[in-house]
Amino acid sequence: MDAEAAPVDRLWERSRDSVRDRLARVSAKRWQIAQCAVSAGVAWLIAADLLGHSQPFFAPVAAVVSLGTSYGQRLRRVAEVTAGVALGVLLADLLAILIGSGWWQLVIVVTLAMTSALLITSGQTFVTQAAVQSIIIMAFVPAPSDALVRWSDAVVGGCVALVAATVVPAAPLRRPRERAAIVVRKISALLRAAGEVMIDGAAARGMELLADARATDILIRELQDAADEGMAVVSSSPFRVRHLTDIRRMADLVEPLDRALRSTRVLVRQTAVAAYRGQHVPSSYSLLALDLADAADMVADELEADRMAVAAREPLLAVAEATGLVERAEALNAEVVLVQLRSVVVDLLLLTGMDELESTESLPPPPRWEPAPAEPVPDDE
Repeated sequence: MDAEAAPVDRLWERSRDSVRDRLARVSAKRWQIAQCAVSAGVAWLIAADLLGHSQPFFAPVAAVVSLGTSYGQRLRRVAEVTAGVALGVLLADLLAILIGSGWWQLVIVVTLAMTSALLITSGQTFVTQAAVQSIIIMAFVPAPSDALVRWSDAVVGGCVALVAATVVPAAPLRRPRERAAIVVRKISALLRAAGEVMIDGAAARGMELLADARATDILIRELQDAADEGMAVVSSSPFRVRHLTDIRRMADLVEPLDRALRSTRVLVRQTAVAAYRGQHVPSSYSLLALDLADAADMVADELEADRMAVAAREPLLAVAEATGLVERAEALNAEVVLVQLRSVVVDLLLLTGMDELESTESLPPPPRWEPAPAEPVPDDE
């Protein structure tokens, strides 16, 4: 009965994770959704009530298409889309009045729109929008009196989007530190669990821990995305420029955190292999892993408090010093564990404000190899 229920339980757990992921995705984009919706309404309001256009379709369309749901290169995208929409609408409006609409007229209009766009810039978004908007315009032939109405609607929508793009929330500026703290917490959890496996030698637990460690690549991708988003926000909004230094500093920490997580995965793998083969790992290595996990938690605490992790420097330096005092292991897997512990220390020290050279030089020389004394050979009788 339990064996039959296990796949159902896993399926149910996976579906719950999927729902949580989907809700989190919507929650992360709620500001952009609201921004697009409000911009569409404002663009319609300006074109309809202030300019007196009866059906200002292209004003909200240009606003929403220009803004999108990401911050990356937002101002450039808004400018390109606005110009592309305006160019496509203008050409199609004028040519539809002169030559009418139909399949061969559409060929001419799209050709002219894309050619004109490429003469202005090589931006793919600009060229595509010029072509798409010219197709839409040809499908709705304007009255002679409305020749420039839809063009002005597109300009209104783009201008509204341009203003809206400069207004961004503070959340994308906090997210890089939050994601960095999550990565460090995971490193701490893996180190602590690995230290426990070194003590009890439980092979099954070691393999489960290894599977958990191998699923951590997404954490670095999410951290990189958060750092890119933060940089895009401070680049696109004049109201957030003062945060540029802090965001750039966090972006510089993505690489050492990636290395620290990779080193932790190698450490977990060697710990699991040693447990599976029944190889001895010195208890001092387990204590190092547990102490390093505690220091990593301090780093995460500082990041969550929006501070450089200076307070965690001394505990990390203490672990670094201890790696030069422990004994050497006989098994190669255990030796690799010590090497990776030292590597993680160096990478985490970079989060405390130390540079690459300082963090590397903080490590003492590795302990000297001392072979086990040979067993005495009994005298021949």
